Amino acid sequence: MEIEKLRANHKKVLTAVLAINAALFLVEAVAGLLAHSTALLADSADMLGDSLVYGFSLYVLWRSAEWKAVAAILKGGIMALFGLGVLGEAVYKVAAGVVPSAETMGIVGVLVLLGNGVCFWLLFRHRSDDLNMRSTWLCSRNDIIANLAVLVAAGCVAYFRSIWPDVLVGGAIALLFLRTAAAILTDAIREYTGVKTVANASGPG
Repeated sequence: MEIEKLRANHKKVLTAVLAINAALFLVEAVAGLLAHSTALLADSADMLGDSLVYGFSLYVLWRSAEWKAVAAILKGGIMALFGLGVLGEAVYKVAAGVVPSAETMGIVGVLVLLGNGVCFWLLFRHRSDDLNMRSTWLCSRNDIIANLAVLVAAGCVAYFRSIWPDVLVGGAIALLFLRTAAAILTDAIREYTGVKTVANASGPG
């Protein structure tokens, strides 16, 4: 009964943060394109990645530990792909040399920071419940860091009128993706290996 109650709570929290992240992705992606901002586009990719992550997390709530480990492996892989994609976008922006709109970066950055703050608060109390919830909380924590970096980039772009703060922050967010992806993949593979070992040991023969 207690486990079912916990899962129901997880479902409510994950549904809420999924809706918030999906909305923030749309807002930030459009703003990033209009403002020619690598940092905003990188952060919007983070929002999209998180939406997929939360969707996977909802899918495995009532499934086995093996399914949860597989989902975490998929989450880590998705984050790694987004990280590499943002690095490629940063290289493209350097070649194009267009200075982004600092005003749009700042306004949208504050909006997204507020939304991610709500997500972080919702997930914080569940961060130690299991691997599934820990990986989603890690995503939310990284969102806050990335949002603050976008705001710093907006201030630097406004002051220096240079593309480099935007590009450097976008690249840094990509590296954060890759680092977190590696951590999630390591935990998930360890969990999956442990589950399979127990299953094989308790199997027939």
